[in-house]
Amino acid sequence: MPPDTPSETFKRALAHAARALAEQDELEVVFASDGPRMSNGVLTLPHPPRDPSGPESASLRGQADRLALRLANHDDSLHRTLTPVDSRAAEVFEAAEQARVEAVGGRAMAGVRANLEAALVTRMERSGLTRVTQSDQVPLDQAVALLLAERLGERPLPKAAATTLDLVRDDLIDRAGPALDRLVATLDDQQAFGREMQAVLKALDLDPGNGQADEADDTEGEDEAQDDAPSETEDDSDDPDTGDSEDNSPEGRSEDSGSEGERDSRPDGSPAEADGEDSDQAAESQEGMRPGRTEGEGGNDPSVYRAFTTAFDEVIAAEELCDPVELDRLRALLDQQLTQLSSVVARLANKLQRRLLAQQNRSWMFDLEEGVLDTARLTRVITDPTAPLSFKAESESPFRDTVVTLLLDNSGSMRGRPIMVAAVCADILARTLERCGVKVEILGFTTRAWKGGQPREAWITAGRPANPGRLNELRHIIYKTADAPWRRSKRNLGLMMREGLLKENIDGEALAWAHERMLARTEARRILMVISDGAPVDDTTQTANPVHYLERHLRQVIGQIEDRSDVELLAIGIGHDVTRFYRRALMITDVDQLAGAMIEKLAELFDAKPKTERTGRRLRRAA
Repeated sequence: MPPDTPSETFKRALAHAARALAEQDELEVVFASDGPRMSNGVLTLPHPPRDPSGPESASLRGQADRLALRLANHDDSLHRTLTPVDSRAAEVFEAAEQARVEAVGGRAMAGVRANLEAALVTRMERSGLTRVTQSDQVPLDQAVALLLAERLGERPLPKAAATTLDLVRDDLIDRAGPALDRLVATLDDQQAFGREMQAVLKALDLDPGNGQADEADDTEGEDEAQDDAPSETEDDSDDPDTGDSEDNSPEGRSEDSGSEGERDSRPDGSPAEADGEDSDQAAESQEGMRPGRTEGEGGNDPSVYRAFTTAFDEVIAAEELCDPVELDRLRALLDQQLTQLSSVVARLANKLQRRLLAQQNRSWMFDLEEGVLDTARLTRVITDPTAPLSFKAESESPFRDTVVTLLLDNSGSMRGRPIMVAAVCADILARTLERCGVKVEILGFTTRAWKGGQPREAWITAGRPANPGRLNELRHIIYKTADAPWRRSKRNLGLMMREGLLKENIDGEALAWAHERMLARTEARRILMVISDGAPVDDTTQTANPVHYLERHLRQVIGQIEDRSDVELLAIGIGHDVTRFYRRALMITDVDQLAGAMIEKLAELFDAKPKTERTGRRLRRAA
């Protein structure tokens, strides 16, 4: 048996250390591109660097230590009880609790403290906090977290963090110094710490009220029906799909109970559904599918997804991004490197083809006036020149009126083998379905720039207004249209191999775009398959907007498609748990499993009744 690589040894050691810190021997630790996060009892960490002994490894250890310490020293149910309802107050409260959790472990273990400091510097560099020069550019929750990290940890912060803290230190101490001092004594008691944080929030002119306190207040002088309303809202707003510590933030809880304008775009609670008017439903659904495509919509309301500017977005055909000679070279490179994989995928695709063809009741209709010439009956013309020519036609197949769209994540984390495998799978799957009479469209989504590009520059020029919305320029790529034959589009898939193409991913708008294209199709059955290896990521947008801004929008778009549209949506995550977003989804841990997963999920869909038929039966039962 070959010895483990340094990377595998590092992964194993990191997993053991995380279990020890979390005090959970059976904790599942996996490595994927969408880490670090904690979800459904699984600790997901980013893949380690090629050189585990380098400085980047300390930051990765710190990310693991943060989540492990939270498992050991944090009570989620108690945290939800103490968290304020006000979104800004909740942000500060969440940041303070994380600082407390890290201080508990950092005080006891010097190695853990060093890891946490490395992770802190990395987070600040990625968010741009190390480059700010004015106090108003430092978010209040980050400022409080830095000050508490210094005080609770009882040691100076790293130089980069201390420089940022110096911009806001005096103001925080003037406003809430005594209240912050009292927090030190409650370090090991989460409940006492949370109670003392109420005074800190008041000193910072924030509303410290939490869900339980509000419910208690409501019982005084109000009837029983009014007492129940806050608890129902609180229960509905909890997100059961994610166990991530960051998902306990106010933005995650207020996702379903946002502003009136946001509720109007959701499938539940819309006026159109209450009236039961199909035309109003369709119009509202179509309007809801474009929340991020309208420039300036929603003003600065953080609950409404928008783009700061759409002037630099593009929807472009693959052949326009690369000259024909380069495309041919890239396609040849793709075929050369994946010859072995192609044969494996081809065998799986042939199984799918046989499975589909077995469901088709093929028959011919004869003696028609037009169609395909029936050569078996030409003897009648020879024996009787006055006899008319006979034509035949094949009966309609159940798959003839179907279109499948493959939406591929073209983000930087897919670079290397993942994008090569995705390209080959899409290529062979398109060829297979085309043989069965199913039309296939292949789309990709990424951004034109890293960390914002021209929209970010426009935002800076405008004075950095709060809650600007999406701050990157989209690039949506059409590799193959549904009506184009595979042989004319095959070389376009080689574009995915081009260096510099893959950047960041804004999944919500890409999904809405692909869905809009499907709605324009005339086929009776429409299937949309999403292939992704991570949650939406755009550093500039996430830094300038509330936490989980892109994820909330993705959930809204998915909800609208799954609840209101006839398009059948499914997703496959490569090392990424997409089941927390999509109802019909599958996660694979190895990119080599992609071909089998794609083919199996499509086969399941073709075996099932179309969504339009299922919807029709539900409507008839309701009537």
